[in-house]
Amino acid sequence: MAFFGVPVVAVLLLGLAAAASAQLSATVYDASCPSALATIKSGVTAAVSKEPRMGASLLRLRFHDCFVQGCDASVLLAETANFTGEQTAFPSPNVNSIRGLDVIDGIKAQVEAVCAQTVSCADILAVAARDSIVAIDFISQLGGASYTVPLGRRDSTSASLSEANRDLPPPTSDLADLVGNFSRKGLSVTDMVALSGAHTIGQAACTNFRSRIYGETNINAAYAASLQGNCPRSGGDGNLAPLDVSTPNALDNAYYGNLVSQRGLLHSDQQLLNGGPTDALVRTYASSAAQFSTDFSLGMWVNMGNIGVLTGAQGQVRLNCAKLN
Repeated sequence: MAFFGVPVVAVLLLGLAAAASAQLSATVYDASCPSALATIKSGVTAAVSKEPRMGASLLRLRFHDCFVQGCDASVLLAETANFTGEQTAFPSPNVNSIRGLDVIDGIKAQVEAVCAQTVSCADILAVAARDSIVAIDFISQLGGASYTVPLGRRDSTSASLSEANRDLPPPTSDLADLVGNFSRKGLSVTDMVALSGAHTIGQAACTNFRSRIYGETNINAAYAASLQGNCPRSGGDGNLAPLDVSTPNALDNAYYGNLVSQRGLLHSDQQLLNGGPTDALVRTYASSAAQFSTDFSLGMWVNMGNIGVLTGAQGQVRLNCAKLN
């Protein structure tokens, strides 16, 4: 598979995404639930104020939803004796890793209180991801940009553990793996590199970067040594380190500058600049916050946001995001 080619399956997915996009609108709840967006924003702001890390967690939760069955809130469905969800996916990064489920559940309850069975969990997650970026000051970091989220999605009535295990890229991914994961969803290499920039916020556990800081050569030696104190060769699996050592609490373009200086925390991060076809784009983003902002916004809110969207009479609007009606 050529890195910059577009396989037939991607063309088909893009066609489906265009059709779905035509049915989505930023104003879909203006009449049916005019207080929906304000209610979601209030819940997100409170959650991020209480725990700043939650902003990154909500953004990541949105990614993990869209990459399995599409942006349909399937990741929010809890495991039961009679239902297999996606939250236990392993070795993909879901089990004991995804966070923010309780925040979304709480926001859904608040939205239901003002507009019963009107706003889908899929849309709440989409808006919450956008608002989490605002809450961590993304707008001021990237020059006053604003982001409109198309809405009108419905919730799935199923989940796929097997797809989660297959399609969520683990931190050990090589560049070809990453390109393949994104291509299967109809996303381009540019989308992949831009969306990886979400790693400019949030943290990762020692177990996910131990092999990199002790066994890889394409890492700044001083940076590796600084991490080893909190991530020993054995033990301390859950010890955390920021994904972006430069500006860990701002979603800006510093992540790409880290890659240029070989300070990518995860193996999959540094793969974006490692003598391959994505090197030039990483350098572009490192030097242009505006270009990163533009491409990240298009990739996150439009291209990824249109994957596998359910609309019209498809799916349902769940009363509780964690279970089917």
